[in-house]
Formats: sequence, structure tokens, C-alpha cells
Amino acid sequence: MGYQPKADVELARLISDRLAAVLAERPPRRARDPGPAPDAELMELGPRPTTPADELPQQRFSRMHVGVISVLLILGLITAGWMLLRARPVAVASPGGVVTVSTPTPAAASATPTTGKSASKIVVHVLGAVRRPGLVKLGENSRVQDAIDAAGGLTRRADPGELNLAQVLNDGQQVVIGTAADPAGEVRDQPGSATGGGSSASGALDLNRANQSQLEELPGVGPVTAQAILTWRQQHGQFSRIEELQEVDGIGPKTYAQIAPHVRV
Repeated sequence: MGYQPKADVELARLISDRLAAVLAERPPRRARDPGPAPDAELMELGPRPTTPADELPQQRFSRMHVGVISVLLILGLITAGWMLLRARPVAVASPGGVVTVSTPTPAAASATPTTGKSASKIVVHVLGAVRRPGLVKLGENSRVQDAIDAAGGLTRRADPGELNLAQVLNDGQQVVIGTAADPAGEVRDQPGSATGGGSSASGALDLNRANQSQLEELPGVGPVTAQAILTWRQQHGQFSRIEELQEVDGIGPKTYAQIAPHVRV
């Protein structure tokens, strides 16, 4: 290490102070009494003046001093070694193993095209007491409840009766939802709808141009219903969607299902 930690400096200062205190506690040894001076002339001269050298105590190291110093040195070495071990760098585990998570990515990417290919669509006609009657696109093996949800859900006046909401739907089917005034609910198959659709569309009756007698020729429509259609058309200007027939008084889900294939706007 190229520097001395602050703790080592404090430890060295502590050792020096302890050593000085131990040396100061032990008094110096007194010199032996030399006895009477053999020369009488020296006695007459009086006491010899003291010098600065005589006033300094004679300090000598004993075994106790050596032992204290040894103990302090051992303690200092132990403390310094502990601090060095504590200051050693700690190895940290490398997070490189996380890279292995990306291994299954090709498999997931390859699964995406197959999922898109298998998700074919079917078209179902939902009519009656739903919020958005009309054609809805659903995934294959969808059920009646899925078609109702795609059409905005049931209205407050809806009453599907004993309709099986778990029934699996096929392409081109109709889902009829009844009302409280006309409780009903059924799933209708329309055989030949693919071929018949063109002929019925070409010969369909225009709701905005039809008169009383033409409307009465529609299936399920009598004079009262035909007049109700004309009254609704006069009040609202014209029909913008076939589904608006369900707003006419006297036309319930069953009647609408009979009329819808034969009219247009």
C-alpha cells in the first residue's frame, strides 16, 4: 500500500504515549553512598555544586519495560493485519449469466407466424336487443357470448330466453336476441347464404323508396307493420342502416330476421 491509514497513525501515537508514561512512572536508582571522604580537605570545601548533568535521572530499561513494549508491538501488528485484511477487495459475481435467457428467443419468434396463420376469422350476424347489431368478425371456435360482446353487449330491454351462450358458432350464422316484450334467442343457420346473398342483394327492396304495398310483400310484414315503417321513415328522414328497422314499433328480433335479408338502404 502506498499510504498509511489514519488508524495506523493513531495507533503509533498511542504506543509512544504509553511507553513514555511507563518510563516516567519508574523512579531512577539512587547512587550508593560513597561514605566519608578520605580527604579532610574536601570536607572543608563544602558541597560540590550540582550541574545539569547531575540533575537528569538515570533511566535504565528493565525486563518490565521490554515486556510492555513487546506487548504493544504485538497489538499494533495484530491491529494493522486486521485492517489490511478488511481493506482487501471483495470479488463480485459477474451478471454475465443473464445472457442465456435470450436462447429460447428463436423458438418464440418461430411460433408467432404459426399462431397468426391458425387464427382464422368467421363472420356472424348479430341482431336483436344488442347495442351494435350487425356483422361481427370473430375468431374460429368462438361462442355465442363472444358474438354478443363483439356487438356491444345486451341492451336493458334484452331477454335472450333460453339461448345457449356457450354454443360454438360457424361462419355465416345469425344470432338473434329477443326483448322483454318478445323473449327469444336462437342461432340460425343460413344454408346457401353465400350464393343466395347476391341474388337477394340484387332484388332487395330499398327501404327509403318502398311504398305501402311493396313493404307488405316482405315476409312477416302486414299492413300495420308496413305503415309503422313508413311512419318511422317520415319522422327520421330515411334509413341509414338496415338495423334501424329494429327501432320500428312492432318489429322484434324474429320479424327483423325475416325482413333483413330482403331489404337494403
